[in-house]
Amino acid sequence: MTVTLMESCQAAGERFFRLYRWHCVKPDKDTLFNLLNSVHSLNDRLRKATGEHFFNCNEFVALKALRNLLHHEAELVNEVRIIPVEKLPPVSTDLLLLCLVPSRLVLLSFEQLNRKRRAHEEEVVRSTLKWYGNDVNINPCVFNFVVHAFEKLRASGVQIDGGEYAEFQASYEFEEESGQSHFITGDIICHAGSVEEVLAVAFANVI
Repeated sequence: MTVTLMESCQAAGERFFRLYRWHCVKPDKDTLFNLLNSVHSLNDRLRKATGEHFFNCNEFVALKALRNLLHHEAELVNEVRIIPVEKLPPVSTDLLLLCLVPSRLVLLSFEQLNRKRRAHEEEVVRSTLKWYGNDVNINPCVFNFVVHAFEKLRASGVQIDGGEYAEFQASYEFEEESGQSHFITGDIICHAGSVEEVLAVAFANVI
């Protein structure tokens, strides 16, 4: 049986939301790596099926840069730290998890952009990710991209099945009815010293 381009896009969408759910519920370096790969795949399938894409989405540009680095230097994913907020000293933030990447890895991704003559994307990445000294929290970028992906798929008429998608859709519609923003700032407010100091200790101790 021949799979149509739309069916391929729908399957990519289902996989993307399934991997995002796993990343939220039981996150580790593998869930992040697989999720980043699924972001790349979803964009490719969406473009082929509908002509739409995420290249004008800042969050996609940032995640693509990181994905490309980890795709070619897979061992670097071992330097990523996924830390539950509850295990940190008292902080306030939008999400329950921090996904910390050493800032030097993001800077390495800039070198790749320059080699590929996409240096103009560097400022997009810088302004989209959350920088804290030697660490970058990419989880807010991940979350906000999922919102963009949901909206783009819906607007493009891509019908996605699966419980993970339905769960996200229900949350989105609840926010819509309540007048809440679908996006987050990702800011971290620390009550015990500077955010940079707290994250540096957390990263070093691999909580």
